[in-house]
Amino acid sequence: MNNHDERFVKNEILELVLSKMLDKTIIRADYQLKELQGGTVGNVKLVTGMVETSDGESLPYKVVWKTQEKFERYGDPDAWRREYDLYASDFKKVFSDSFRSPECYHAEVNEDEIQLWVEYIDGVSGLSLTLEMYEHIALELGRFQGKLYTERPNVLKSLSNLSKVEYMKNYYLRYRSWDVVYDYIRSGDCEIPKHLCKMLIDIDNHADEIFSRIEKLPIVLCHRDFWVANIFYSDSKVALIDWDTAGWGYMGEDIASLIADEPNICHMVEYYQKCIPAYYRGFSENTDVSHISDPCIYELILVMFGYRFVEWIKFAESPEDKLKHLNTLQKIYEIKNM
Repeated sequence: MNNHDERFVKNEILELVLSKMLDKTIIRADYQLKELQGGTVGNVKLVTGMVETSDGESLPYKVVWKTQEKFERYGDPDAWRREYDLYASDFKKVFSDSFRSPECYHAEVNEDEIQLWVEYIDGVSGLSLTLEMYEHIALELGRFQGKLYTERPNVLKSLSNLSKVEYMKNYYLRYRSWDVVYDYIRSGDCEIPKHLCKMLIDIDNHADEIFSRIEKLPIVLCHRDFWVANIFYSDSKVALIDWDTAGWGYMGEDIASLIADEPNICHMVEYYQKCIPAYYRGFSENTDVSHISDPCIYELILVMFGYRFVEWIKFAESPEDKLKHLNTLQKIYEIKNM
């Protein structure tokens, strides 16, 4: 049950948020609400309006109001409240001016939902990101993860609600145990071309060997939903939204997402060629990774997304969607065979 009506904003909450955001005493504020793209269980609104301050100023404002109801994510039971827990901690200390999350002005939690009032982030996002932006995003991600891996700040040790290292592996194993997709790519009536099915079956056949290599990679703080809709790029700086999947993972997991999670398919091969070296350059600014000869990015892409694409192809709502996911698998195949 929601404890509030999402058609209305409580004046006292809005004034509290705006006073913190603007660092001014608020006399009065009006507002308009606009739906923003949210997650599957999140309700995200842009709140805009004019505010009157105690020193006579009349200022425009924009702020994001996010409501996240309790939900169950397989293998990650506290994901629904993770963003609240992060914002309520000193988590923002791990960021820099060039790689950060939105500022949070107010956060609440009750038994079955969280509410966050956070900074509205402007910048280039989604399919508008250019190849050069991709490369710089990969570089900044490497710097961020490499710095934290080397310095291991106390704030990271104090965070209790982060997704676990084995989350990615368990996600793959759960998909692999689902007969609907596992049997489909092995059946005679599968619509996916045989060479792409073989690519996926080969991963299954060599999974133990693949994970033994992945598990030798450095364990780093991962965003774990590092795709273009959550990334905002402006003036060579990166801001990331939606941290509810964040946790410990292997070096390269986020880069695999950047390359393969609903990108501009035409440029996937170029993303692979540009982003991995940039990521390693950034990471190596803080720690030596020259001993890692195989970053396993290709394997991570297929482990993380292979069966997901099979599901999306099998249950596509339109021929266009089906073709898009088939083309993505084909690009992954081309990456392997460059």
